[in-house]
Amino acid sequence: MSQLQIWAPRVQRVELGIHGRRCPLRPRDDGYHQLPHGSLSHGQDYLLWLDDEGPFPDPRSPWQPQGVSGPSRHLDHRLFPWRHREWQQIPWQQAVIYELHVGTFTPAGTFDAAQQKLPHLKRLGITHIELMPVAEFPGRRSWGYDGVNLFSPHHGYGGPEGMKRFVDACHERGFNVIVDVVYNHLGPVGNHLGRFGPYFSPIHHTPWGDGVNLDGPGSDEVRRFFIDNAFMWLRDYHVDGLRIDAVHSLPDLSAFPFVEQLTTEVAALGRETGRKLVLIAESNANNPRLVLPPDRGGQGFDAQWNDDFHHALHALLTNENAGYYKDFGRVEDLARVLRGNYCYDYRYSYHRRRHYGRPATDLAGSCFVAGLQNHDQIGNRATGERIGQLVTPAQARLGAAVTLLSPFVPMLFQGEEWSATTPFQFFTDFGIAELREQIHKGRQLEFAGFGYDPEILPDAEAEETWHASQLRWQEAEPGADGCMLGWYQALIALRAEQADLQAGALDPDGVRFDEQRRWLKFRRGRFDVYCNLAAQAQTLDLDPVRAANIRLASTEEVSLHETHVHLPAHSVAVIEDKQS
Repeated sequence: MSQLQIWAPRVQRVELGIHGRRCPLRPRDDGYHQLPHGSLSHGQDYLLWLDDEGPFPDPRSPWQPQGVSGPSRHLDHRLFPWRHREWQQIPWQQAVIYELHVGTFTPAGTFDAAQQKLPHLKRLGITHIELMPVAEFPGRRSWGYDGVNLFSPHHGYGGPEGMKRFVDACHERGFNVIVDVVYNHLGPVGNHLGRFGPYFSPIHHTPWGDGVNLDGPGSDEVRRFFIDNAFMWLRDYHVDGLRIDAVHSLPDLSAFPFVEQLTTEVAALGRETGRKLVLIAESNANNPRLVLPPDRGGQGFDAQWNDDFHHALHALLTNENAGYYKDFGRVEDLARVLRGNYCYDYRYSYHRRRHYGRPATDLAGSCFVAGLQNHDQIGNRATGERIGQLVTPAQARLGAAVTLLSPFVPMLFQGEEWSATTPFQFFTDFGIAELREQIHKGRQLEFAGFGYDPEILPDAEAEETWHASQLRWQEAEPGADGCMLGWYQALIALRAEQADLQAGALDPDGVRFDEQRRWLKFRRGRFDVYCNLAAQAQTLDLDPVRAANIRLASTEEVSLHETHVHLPAHSVAVIEDKQS
């Protein structure tokens, strides 16, 4: 049983619709409206009426079994029979993250179906599973970044119980779980927050319209709404961390920014529960203050996504130079990331036409999440091609090695490990003709800077676009071409076995390169990783000359001699110093 209270300072009267009748809530001086007598029971459906307009779902609805426009259903989190209330928490420096989208990870597109693939991820060596947003969104299919019922796991994925079963199963098998949450905007369909209170501010503009009100009148309760949402995932769903989407689009001029309040309160929750709760920021600002502790003037995140790593590696492998890739394409760019975390650390960006970023050389690599692929960098291409469709298998193996042997926390995107042939395209299910046209025109404009033919853009609203993006698991079955899968398993196993190869301190002096010959070498403790990025074989001197052996190589044609290593085109070798 739970007492219902609704924050709705913009209306005079809130009524609860239940059992076919409407019951008025009692207004309070703080803008809340409270059920005067009795409580809601687990599984009970209800709706809200605001000054005779409605019905609307509860802004904090924990369960939307009929979607964003249906009734809310009350949920008592205490009733779920958790089997694994105590579970292993994996040290962050050992993390290997696997990003997956529930709706395309399996043909069924549910939490329960995703649970059946956990043995595959265990064999691969994954430690952390990161779910793209799962909060209730309009329709049956979406990336999840247009969610509107932030407290309710999507009913099509299996709802609250389906998600809890998935998290419980992950903990049983030794995985930690991270959930991607979106606090910078809500979706365009089913979003009624503005009717209840000042959740949005016309003072701040974002790509999605008015910014979330984090620093104006009423912002205390708006902040509380989002922080309570974070607490719900961490406490009621037992997840181990959150990835906060686009924190650069959370406009906030207050002295105590919302993101710092969030990290501070989550840290307190971690101390209270005895768990290390991980918070990851996505940001395009190259600002190391995100991961500095508050007592050093920072905002307290544990890590942030590193776009510079992806862009530098992608541009080297593909030779693409349109859009933001125009700032990349040199071996030096990747070397700068390996030496100092960012490539753009208050360096002039031709894409942005200004100096950009701030130095982060004093931070460990474990403060950054790096990937050869992720949902953005695949799905925000015109047709959603993966790296395997853009480069040769040898180049893809090279890219995987740089990612998984780097000093950063590595992240894979679903299917990357077997070089999945399926794209990951942008898809929605709003069912509104006007929005369909707006999305198509917006994407045409977005991709004009990359030189794409606007006629090739898939229809985001078409069901076949979603189906085309679903993984084909037969590609990963025994008997299929498993050389890429075996390579990923070998890289992850070596990283797990050797502490020197896990996320940690940078070694700027250990990074060397030759721009003309297109080779790169970086040191990880007693290991040197030699990368031939050129289209022809070459021989590289061992530096320093020492007794060594090949610990892992991307091809059997790599050979080691007393003073040098021979590398075929687009190959990589991990050389171990036996004298250490």
